[in-house]
Amino acid sequence: MYEQNRLQRVAPILRHYGVEPNFVEDLGKVQKIYSNKGVFALKKIDPKQGGEFVRYVQSLYQKGYNRIVPIFPTLDGRYAVLHENELYYLMPWLINEINEISYERHHQLFRELARLHTLSASEIKISKEDRSEHYEKTLLEREKEQEFLTGFMEACELREYLSPFELMFVLSYNDISMALNYSINKLKDWYEKTKDHEKARIVTVHGKISTDHFLYDDRGYGYFSNFERAKEGSPLHDLLPFLSRTLKTYPKRSEECIEWIYTYLKYFPLRDDEMLLFQSYFAHPGAVVRAAETYFKNPYSHNERKILHHYQKQYWLLKNTEYVLSRMEEIERQKQEAKLQAQAQEEQQGGAQN
Repeated sequence: MYEQNRLQRVAPILRHYGVEPNFVEDLGKVQKIYSNKGVFALKKIDPKQGGEFVRYVQSLYQKGYNRIVPIFPTLDGRYAVLHENELYYLMPWLINEINEISYERHHQLFRELARLHTLSASEIKISKEDRSEHYEKTLLEREKEQEFLTGFMEACELREYLSPFELMFVLSYNDISMALNYSINKLKDWYEKTKDHEKARIVTVHGKISTDHFLYDDRGYGYFSNFERAKEGSPLHDLLPFLSRTLKTYPKRSEECIEWIYTYLKYFPLRDDEMLLFQSYFAHPGAVVRAAETYFKNPYSHNERKILHHYQKQYWLLKNTEYVLSRMEEIERQKQEAKLQAQAQEEQQGGAQN
């Protein structure tokens, strides 16, 4: 009976595609459709996202980017069907079975993300006033966080006995403060470099980069899916959330994360100002500061063990991020030294010839 109900629910939608369902597998927002014309994925999305979603996908196709899971048009040419106040679109069901290890899957994902950003890149005008306003607002937020950290630390120093949370905060204070100062300094460097610029680079941002949204066909080619959150913006809007989710784990030295970043940069190099902004936002210890603020505002309204565990996880994220950034700083310094050394050798050779 349940299976019959599922068939009855999707049949009116699939009729627009000339598809007759034989069996439906319910996978949440996605229905796996076995039909007279093959196996399909029927995806439900918010109607408010529908127009923009279709526009971005069509725009990417026009620019030559085809590594998107194909969206089938209806018999009358539409790319989505509105049914009972929900929007649906139809895609082929990709096998998504590959023999490659996760390491290679991530490298392919970042290569494709770089190609997506390259083909969709353009420049927009930004007034000096808007840039200055963004800088001042962000700097003010960072400075308020600095004041809070200092105030909480001073309050802890006045206590004779510290709670477990307060002890953890005191022990981690220097690391948080250093990360925040690093973030602020990179933000200041970015503004100093760009305050007279009137343009900025934007790309089509996927909106939720994930290995779950990077699917493989039977030939081993990878395709992005789930473009419902696509928008125009800085490439950092794709990079930073993915890296943050990846590094939100137990303490580790994530060399693979560094490799993914440099795989991306090989195909889509960030400009100097973009790199400064990347470093500033990546280093920002916002999650651990918010956890400390939550406790500070009302220390007796929380389960101490639970909020301490949450704080510890955010602190681990900070330390994991710190390692990646320090390795990137080292790599960039080595590249710069190698460049200067090569220039010096060229000058020596030129002097010898003269």
